Amino acid sequence: MVDWVTLELDIANFDDALFEHHLRRARSSGTRFTTMAELGDAPEHRRALYDLNKTCSSDIPGRGLFYTYDEYVTQRIDVATYDPRGVIVALQDFAWIGMSATSLRPDDGYAFAEMTGVLAPHRGKGLSLALKLLAIRFARSSGYQRLVAFHHPGNHAAIAMNRRLGFADAVPDQARQVS
Repeated sequence: MVDWVTLELDIANFDDALFEHHLRRARSSGTRFTTMAELGDAPEHRRALYDLNKTCSSDIPGRGLFYTYDEYVTQRIDVATYDPRGVIVALQDFAWIGMSATSLRPDDGYAFAEMTGVLAPHRGKGLSLALKLLAIRFARSSGYQRLVAFHHPGNHAAIAMNRRLGFADAVPDQARQVS
């Protein structure tokens, strides 16, 4: 059994300005950021998102087999927590090179960072941080104070990126209620 790393960001106290340079740098290199809502939440875009997510997820330790396309749509898109405005896509020309998916969990009181990934040839350029910054802004604009992420303990790069942004170890809900 894996002891997942649960991280949480206090969105209200997050300072966007500290990371804005990642967005500027990415845009100046020709990367364009958009959302599934802006692209059109159409079957061809869902398929492109699936393909990108599947490729990026292959590097996650312990990930195992990725969903089939139909499972992905059923479990990740055709659900109440999915919002196409919360799926940010990084494009270079017309190629999908990165993504960040954030779902809204009103019953749980937080937004959930489902996946942030960049294709291997485009890594190391700050794109993940830029995507995550846009995801944080989406969660904030949707009225959420907390953004939660779960990581396999071997996913050192993702954990380090989130910690750099200010994510901290999450407090278990029982402890949160007592304090």
